Order: sequence, then C-alpha cells, then structure tokens
Amino acid sequence: MQRYKKDLDYSYALGTELTLEALKKRPSDVLNVYVHSKQNDNKIYQEIDYLAKTNNIEIIKSDKAFNIVNAKENCYIMASIKKFSNPIEANKNHVVLVNPSNMGNLGSIIRTMLGFGIYDLAIITPAVDLYDPKVIRATMRAFFLLRFNFYNSFEDYLKENPGRNIYPFMLDGKEKLQNVKKQELYSLVFGNEATGLDSSFQQYNSVYIEQLDTIDSFNLNNAVSIACYEFTKDKLKL
Repeated sequence: MQRYKKDLDYSYALGTELTLEALKKRPSDVLNVYVHSKQNDNKIYQEIDYLAKTNNIEIIKSDKAFNIVNAKENCYIMASIKKFSNPIEANKNHVVLVNPSNMGNLGSIIRTMLGFGIYDLAIITPAVDLYDPKVIRATMRAFFLLRFNFYNSFEDYLKENPGRNIYPFMLDGKEKLQNVKKQELYSLVFGNEATGLDSSFQQYNSVYIEQLDTIDSFNLNNAVSIACYEFTKDKLKL
C-alpha cells in the first residue's frame, strides 16, 4: 500500500463506519481491510470481520498502514477500495457542480444530496478529486450510494442528458428560489466556490437565494442544502 495519490486506481475508506458501509454496499470493490492494534473487539469490528471473511477479503493487521495513509489518531479500521464507477441515471433529478475545488464541501454536498433523496451528481472538470479519502470521509457513508459522472464541459453534460429543466444558482439569478416553478427532471447547477457560474448560464432558469447584505454569499454547501430542500420539501412531507 501507499499514501493516496490521484493517479492510483484505488482509495481508502477511513474509519469503522465507512469500512462497514463499503463492505455492505460495495463488497466487490473492497480490496483489503486494515486493522490497528488499538482496535477493540467490539460489535462493529465483529461485523466487519464477518463481512470481510464472507466476501474473501483479506484482513491485514498493521499499525504501519495507518501511518502511511496518515489516518486520524482515532482511526483504527480502514479499507482500501477500488475506484468504482456508478453512473448517473438520465431519468432522475441531478445536482451539477461546475469545477468544485474544496474537498470538505464536496463530501458534505454528497451527504446533503442523499439526505434529500437526490442520488445523482454530475461534476464538470477540472474539479477536486472525488475519490480522495478526505472527500469520502466527509460524506459520512453516503459515498457508497452516490451515482456520479464526470464531464469536460457543461455542454457535454447536456448532450448526454437532454430535455432537462436547468436551474443555475447565481447571485444575479433572474428569479427568487421560493418563486421558481419547479419542474421535474431538473438539474440544480452550482459554480465554483470562488467564481460561481459565468453569465452564459443566464440563458437557463437562473435562480438566486435571498439573503441579507450582512454576507456576500452563502457557502457552496449551504446553497446546495437550501436548494435541495426547496426542490424536495413537498415529497419529504409524504
């Protein structure tokens, strides 16, 4: 094993909860499970041990492995996982992130999306590495349920996913979020944390989130959270 690099064909799920979720949701993509000498023989460890052995996944006891990966002090179980593919579905609602650059934001956004029942994420590159262990950890287990695709441009995304209702979120959007006519088969589009979306996105149903002038703008994760809630709240009431 080695410290994570973007060009590797595998990554790491750090921690007991993430390792357990990987074994439950994508056992065929788990390469190995690593266990630190400080790990207790508790219930969650026993479940991980059972699932690993059931799926013929090697359990490696190695304190050195955690130093190599630079895991946090309280991380005593981790899994190496293949960089799997789980493509988005064209007939589902999407979140589209254009050039996201912050790992913590990306992980939190994935967790938020799934919390509101949106499982499909399109990422326009260049972008932060979705497979980085820091991103995976920030998703708090949601990573293994996510469907995702990468595109070189927004135009490429539209070619592969035509006939959608596009809602770009912009500081100078044309309509308040609460007044937008929300039509199904939608794509909620967000720009980079620093630069947002360029003016070309005004050709779509551009949206803005009302705020006081005490701040310049919402954090990207905050904006995605507000948008996902507003677009799914009627279904959440059912």
